[in-house]
Amino acid sequence: MAKKQQQLSAADVAAQSQLQEEFEVQKAFEAGITTLRDLISPSSIEIHSDYFRLGTKYGRTIYVYGYPRSLITGWLSSVINIDEVLDISMYIYPVDTGVIMKNLTKKVTQLEASMSINQEKGKVRDPELEAAISDAEELRDQLQVGAEKFFRYGLYITVYADSLDELQFVQHKIENIFGQQMVFSKVASSQQEQGMNSTMPQCSDQLQIRRNMNTGAISTSFPFTSADLTQEKGILYGINMHNNGLVIFDRFTLENANMVVFAKSGAGKSFTVKLEALRSMMIGTEVLIIDPENEYQKLCDAVGGAYIRLSLNSDVRINPFDLPKILDPEDANDALRTNITTLHGLFRLMLGGGQGLSPTEEATLDQALIDTYARAGITNDPLTHNSTPPTMMNLFDTLLHMDNAGPSLAQRLRKYTTGTFAGIFSQQSNIDINNQMVVFNIRDLEDELRPIAMYIVLSHIWSIVRAQQKRRLLLVDEAWQLMQFEDSANFLFSLAKRARKYNLGLTTITQDVEDFMSSKMGRAIVANSSMQLLLKQSVSAVDVLSDVFKLTDEERKRLSNFPVGQGLFFAGQNHVHIQIIASEREEELITTNPNSPNVR
Repeated sequence: MAKKQQQLSAADVAAQSQLQEEFEVQKAFEAGITTLRDLISPSSIEIHSDYFRLGTKYGRTIYVYGYPRSLITGWLSSVINIDEVLDISMYIYPVDTGVIMKNLTKKVTQLEASMSINQEKGKVRDPELEAAISDAEELRDQLQVGAEKFFRYGLYITVYADSLDELQFVQHKIENIFGQQMVFSKVASSQQEQGMNSTMPQCSDQLQIRRNMNTGAISTSFPFTSADLTQEKGILYGINMHNNGLVIFDRFTLENANMVVFAKSGAGKSFTVKLEALRSMMIGTEVLIIDPENEYQKLCDAVGGAYIRLSLNSDVRINPFDLPKILDPEDANDALRTNITTLHGLFRLMLGGGQGLSPTEEATLDQALIDTYARAGITNDPLTHNSTPPTMMNLFDTLLHMDNAGPSLAQRLRKYTTGTFAGIFSQQSNIDINNQMVVFNIRDLEDELRPIAMYIVLSHIWSIVRAQQKRRLLLVDEAWQLMQFEDSANFLFSLAKRARKYNLGLTTITQDVEDFMSSKMGRAIVANSSMQLLLKQSVSAVDVLSDVFKLTDEERKRLSNFPVGQGLFFAGQNHVHIQIIASEREEELITTNPNSPNVR
């Protein structure tokens, strides 16, 4: 029996030995596994009195210890959006209202006693003491009715850099931003390890440097103020210079898809809108362009678009009397009346020389337009709108045989029917804009004809837009030319106001900011545009734009000093500093700079 027990004991010892060996092997194996901590840990850490070093990176923690009497909403956004690597931690501790009420009552009593003593001694009134009493009493009243609560607030910032000199530069940058707002900060001397731990995502406030704040003051420190304009859908406009993020945006998601672009010559406005047009086409948007300087032909040819050159020597004809083929019965009933209203504006531009027409001439013209359409068999009945429309020649004949101002208006119209400017707008239309990109070039037209041509082309495009609704962009370059005359400015404004209904985004582009913004309609167009892009401006234009867009002093300063391709991008209520970027192939298609390396 004893022998058998000895054998069992030996077996147990062997089993235990084997288990121990397996445990050691397992332990050795696990020790060799790379853990997540191994992956994210720096290779080394050094703690100094005023900085620390994580691997090759230098860091320094600063804390805020002083605040002004009042804080404006978003005061922290300039630090959050700074283009530097930093960690920001906020610690907010609620405080029992009863304790604060007791302390405030005691504090008010002390302050009032100090004021009474000063008065008895005949000292000059102390505004600072009076303000302190007023603030304490106001806060006490707010706490008493539950309108405010009280907190202890700690704000710590850790900045990082690749060298001590760069670290010092970033620190001064942060301190200057704070100093401009009367917010005072210090380096956490001999507490860099505690500061580093306090700004790591582990909720450990090891510095414990706090300031009393009420609800209103705490709310101004709301941290989620990053100027981010990135959406899941849309096109790439450029780089957000605040945080190096991408500005990806779909303008059709705003309350309207209109956009205005202001820039001085050579600042990159045409480059920007051509880039937007090219990228918009990739997602199925049709693009219509009025090109006064022959800047869009290269792009149009590259994408297989239709390039329509308007000049007195070309065979292109656009008849302003064309009626839109509108499918909506409600709009169809007003098609003739709407077109006659548009023609009134056109002929005031053509016959009035920008001065308009007299009441007698207006009445005569109105009757002549109605009679001209009637002689072509077109009335308010939508069934008659498929008839061949009249032309300017028909209007000329009608005016010539009318009483009152008719013959006089006919003689002034003769220049456009049988005179110098005959042909281009006095015959039946022969163009087809059934293409994803259509460019109307008016460079070769005489200066006198340009505003008229832009008006007629816009009217023709508007008829097409109303007839068949698709997602379209309409680019009007050098739009200031339309702002010179009241009727063309009114027409452009009406487009901006009604474009959303027909899934159209209007882009107005101009370099003459003063002329555009001095017009009442110009300002109205800006107000009806949910997107704005301000590139480099002349000094005189900065004052005008800063008034309209409520720019800060820093933005005003930048606006006249932006390099080419940089500007302020406004979308709805947000705006960012943007850098327009294009790929090498895109730049080759859209650049107009003869010195660009991508020009072939």
